[in-house]
Amino acid sequence: MSNDEIFAAAYREHYWAVSRYVARRLDGRAGEVEEVVAEVFTVAWRRRADLPAAPLPWLYGVARNCLANAVRGYGRRRRLLDRLGNDQTAHARHIVAAPDSEHPGAWVHDALARLSPADQEVLRLAAWEELGAGEIAVVLGCGGRAAAMRLHRARHRLRAEIDRMRPPAAEALPEEHRHG
Repeated sequence: MSNDEIFAAAYREHYWAVSRYVARRLDGRAGEVEEVVAEVFTVAWRRRADLPAAPLPWLYGVARNCLANAVRGYGRRRRLLDRLGNDQTAHARHIVAAPDSEHPGAWVHDALARLSPADQEVLRLAAWEELGAGEIAVVLGCGGRAAAMRLHRARHRLRAEIDRMRPPAAEALPEEHRHG
């Protein structure tokens, strides 16, 4: 198979997985998803001779770099708009959701948000993208043992954060049940 055919097969097979990967990380900024995904596959096209036999982890690594560039660009645009005083969100009403409107599992996202970006990414690669340590290593550009250790440590820190968020057992019980 030629490099062009290998690229075309990777594009057909993995376009939606890469799109989901990007969309989950650009939560609330759907307009940028297609732009980043296009950049990922532009890089893949330019480097089609380098595509590995199992290209998805490699594509996630490219997407990770493209996302970092997009986030930096978004920050620059945001600061420019703030300086110009033309920022629509600065003039918009802020709507606060009612406590009972919380999304199921939002506490997990709250705990995850309290972790470092590196911990968040390794946990998302394992949970959202369903990658094993070897594939995570390809995405992160590190060795398999290092990826496994990063994942282990990130899971440990997430558990600790969840435990910090959870009320103590005695306080969680109604008063009449505490004294037995």
